Amino acid sequence: MRAKHVMTDCVYALPADASIFDAAELLVSAGISAAPVVDSRDKLIGIVSEADLMSRTEIGTAPDKSWLQRLFADEVTTAGAYVRSHSHRVVDVMTRRVVTATEDTRLSELASLMNEHSIKRIPILRDGAIVGIVSRANLLQALLSREPAADTAPHTDEETRRAVVAELEKNSLTSTWPVNVVVNAGVVHLWGFVASDTVSKAHRVAAENVPGVKRVKNHLRPIPPGVNMGV
Repeated sequence: MRAKHVMTDCVYALPADASIFDAAELLVSAGISAAPVVDSRDKLIGIVSEADLMSRTEIGTAPDKSWLQRLFADEVTTAGAYVRSHSHRVVDVMTRRVVTATEDTRLSELASLMNEHSIKRIPILRDGAIVGIVSRANLLQALLSREPAADTAPHTDEETRRAVVAELEKNSLTSTWPVNVVVNAGVVHLWGFVASDTVSKAHRVAAENVPGVKRVKNHLRPIPPGVNMGV
């Protein structure tokens, strides 16, 4: 799936000449946590979020530096902090370096960008103009759209067993020690020894994802480090 398949195309944007009060009113009334800022040609120039509006002198939340911080703070840093906490212009407090993507960006890339930059949303651009936004919520919506439907097709226990074994092999879930898959009335039993609890859990998850499996009983036991088993 790509950005165009999940993005919200109704985008609340602020003009460059908006005030911080305009921004706060939009965020509160629209129930959103950030809004893009655009110029007169509707080109993206920044984004303003709740975090950008939290440290304000009007409500007594501007950071009060200790004497030691004031001693070592350089002039540019001090001036920048003053502007962000005192200016009434959105362009002075917004984040200018905005991570963006295109309509054809894959969801895997969007998720990686969100994790890498610790952000919650990514504006989607076409020729520099905003056509949508993909948020973490949109990724969850995409996940829900992939929720598997209940499998009603009949499967014999032997077919299910072969499918589970194939799924384990496909995902390189093998063990140095014997692992046996037994299926009875659609219930998968996993027996044997594996390297750790995590490996045991991976075997269970793989079996649960196989069509025809009603339930998984995981009897796999982790072998303590340093123990060797002769087979």
